[in-house]
Amino acid sequence: MQEQEIDLIELARKLLDQKRVILKACAWAAIIGIVVGFSIPKEYTTEVTLAPETSSGSKGLSGGLSALAGMAGINLGDMQSEDALSPAMYPDIVKSIPFSIELLNVRVKDIKGNLDVSLYEYMKEYQKRPWWSHVLGAPFKAIGWVMKTIKGEKKEEMSNETIDPFRLTREQSGIIAALGKKIKVEEDKKTSVLKISVTMQDPLISATMTNTVMEKLQDYITQYRTNKARKDLEYTQKLYEESMEKYHETQQEYAAYMDRNQQVSMRSALTQQERLKNEMDLAYNVYNQTAQQLQVAKAKVQEKTPVYTVVDTATVPLSASKPSKPLILIGFVFLAAVGTCGWILFGKDLVKDFKGQRPAEKE
Repeated sequence: MQEQEIDLIELARKLLDQKRVILKACAWAAIIGIVVGFSIPKEYTTEVTLAPETSSGSKGLSGGLSALAGMAGINLGDMQSEDALSPAMYPDIVKSIPFSIELLNVRVKDIKGNLDVSLYEYMKEYQKRPWWSHVLGAPFKAIGWVMKTIKGEKKEEMSNETIDPFRLTREQSGIIAALGKKIKVEEDKKTSVLKISVTMQDPLISATMTNTVMEKLQDYITQYRTNKARKDLEYTQKLYEESMEKYHETQQEYAAYMDRNQQVSMRSALTQQERLKNEMDLAYNVYNQTAQQLQVAKAKVQEKTPVYTVVDTATVPLSASKPSKPLILIGFVFLAAVGTCGWILFGKDLVKDFKGQRPAEKE
């Protein structure tokens, strides 16, 4: 214990003797942190909260199990549902290539009113980057330009309207990947509440794209869940129109026959009249049944359509969410202090030992 206390005192004395060095390192780190913090472009995050429609059919034991599972962070509603599209798949849907291409076609405006372009063009031409990324990327751009010039390749000018999801270019793939990182979809396992957030360098574009992602995700889910019911509705509508046309034809044929044979009392004429009336009644029954089935099919589509309640709407953010300049400053100063202390306490001795220049210890 005595030797350990003596060692700690010696370490503290070393640090006190070099306190000016430590302070200078921290001061330089603070300056660098400030420069870095102000060089990183600002980003704004907009978030919306959705409450999906929940089924109230689970009662008794099933309801109790669902409540207990919710406390444990498990959503039994997704397990009991026959729907293969669970909320856990929503982030993958939003980041999928077809969904991203639809988003890239959206027209956006910046908060200053200077831009009115597609999201693809905005992310390609109007994204700010820190100054060091231009410095580090300049040699690679020069090499790429030289290689393309030697090979005689021409630069392909492709807009977002010509994106082929089956064959993406390197640039298009990079923009889609960058867009996926800016969109975040989360589900609360206990409450099944969805949170959608979009981070952009412009606050108005951030709010616009958050609303767009929410609406397109709702449309995608609605289309998926009502697909079977809508196909049934289309088929029932077709049967309804055919049965209605058939009924009108038999009705007109019966009316025309009755007009031609008003005073006829022949048995054959009466038999023909009865046959036409039976055909008309049969066509009417089919027409009536298909009309009822059509109403049921329409109700089925409405029943399958999910309903989402917007708990927290999207608003244009007033302050930037990134970067956090105080955290950057504290991080740089902390790393500088730790690194300088480590160098003073151990680094110098390790270098001397490595070079074989450490003075011999006194006996």
